[in-house]
Amino acid sequence: MSNSMETLSFFENVNRNFDRASQFTSHPKGLLEQIKGCNSVYSFQFPVRTSKGFQVLHGWRVEHSYHKLPVKGGIRYADSVDEDEVKALAALMTYKCAVVDVPFGGAKGAIKVNPKEYEVTDIEVITRRYTAELIRKNYIGPGVDVPAPDYGSGPREMAWIADTYAAFNPGKIDALACVTGKPVAEGGVRGRTEATGRGIFFGLKEACGNAEDMRILGLTPGVSGKRVIVQGLGNVGYHAAKFCQEGGAVVVGLAEYEGAIYNPNGLDIDSVVKHRKETGSILKFPGAKDYPNTLESLELDCDILIPAALERQITEGNAPRIKAKIIAEGANGPTTADAEEILLKKGVMVIPDMYLNAGGVTVSYFEWLKNLSHVRFGRMDKRFEQSAFDKMLHALEQATGKTFSESERNQIAKGADEIDLVNSGLEETMTSAYNQIREIWKSDSRIPDLRTAAFISAINKVATAYIELGIFP
Repeated sequence: MSNSMETLSFFENVNRNFDRASQFTSHPKGLLEQIKGCNSVYSFQFPVRTSKGFQVLHGWRVEHSYHKLPVKGGIRYADSVDEDEVKALAALMTYKCAVVDVPFGGAKGAIKVNPKEYEVTDIEVITRRYTAELIRKNYIGPGVDVPAPDYGSGPREMAWIADTYAAFNPGKIDALACVTGKPVAEGGVRGRTEATGRGIFFGLKEACGNAEDMRILGLTPGVSGKRVIVQGLGNVGYHAAKFCQEGGAVVVGLAEYEGAIYNPNGLDIDSVVKHRKETGSILKFPGAKDYPNTLESLELDCDILIPAALERQITEGNAPRIKAKIIAEGANGPTTADAEEILLKKGVMVIPDMYLNAGGVTVSYFEWLKNLSHVRFGRMDKRFEQSAFDKMLHALEQATGKTFSESERNQIAKGADEIDLVNSGLEETMTSAYNQIREIWKSDSRIPDLRTAAFISAINKVATAYIELGIFP
């Protein structure tokens, strides 16, 4: 009999899934324990002077696995965060990077603070002071540990981190590579802001494209026409909803902390966002029904449910009432282990977070490479490609007598910009990773679901790295 979700912490839920998957591998117990545990946990307090006066804040940086360096993971700003949560998120980053073949170990950081309660100048002071603590203990650096945005933080905070690191390391040529998710003007990469949401769409597109799997679920192949509910209208949820809508899906429900709205005929994402900016709430959107309890949205009728808010939103308490046939995890850890058991018995397909929201770290990897190479993607080959394609079109015109219009020529002969290359790389990553996971899932009838298959994939890749390093025979 399984433990109830009330007795399992977030990190314990992650490790429970790990243990279940490890049974399908042949690695020795010692190696599995090394992979599962956190290599180091830095918990510290630091004083800051804010508009509220002197305060002492709590921060963490957890480095889960050193099988690849640098380690990689976001920094969460939340007053509800605790050490267990940071450890769980760091572990998920290890497995996430392994699943999509991004050569990083996993890490995560956090500051126990609600940024909405502080002035912008206060958040800058807090961010720079937190960064100084990481520098002091060598928990940040281009080849050591590379943070990124997470819940409560964004490009602005990442720019402050990069600037602080550079100030402590004058003349370090690769200083900008100490953090990703920066504004483009500060060394960021185009496409990073929407990367996680776009990656969710690419993953859904691949999963829904499999006719056999959709037939089992009673659905037609493809994203187009699918009814979608998205919980969370932050950066991830907004872009996931937007790309699904552009891909032909019908977004019938949206949820935020103030409540949820539902319209079986569909909701226009940008119109809802505009309404929220004007009124301060998504509620009372024209033509939609209000649900003051945001968790009610998870139980409404739809084909695809995308929880893109916080962890532990789908529990054994509400799982029996969920009507969606596909759970596409946009957030980290939105489904508890016990809830997933219930969903699987109902025949629901759960596309796991450790794969589906890996778009952010994938494009962060591209940003890191850009910072190390000091050259914008596409800068060296865009004009060459454009010239080569133009010559091909000219040869076709001479051979066939057909003349291409200027708009056709511009579209066909266009060389790749940075955003084109980033999106292409992201799609290739999400597509190939899903097929790897699905192949593992279908290779053994005892493997119950995609999450277990994803963990098996991650465990095997991390184990191989340790073995090749000579740490384990």
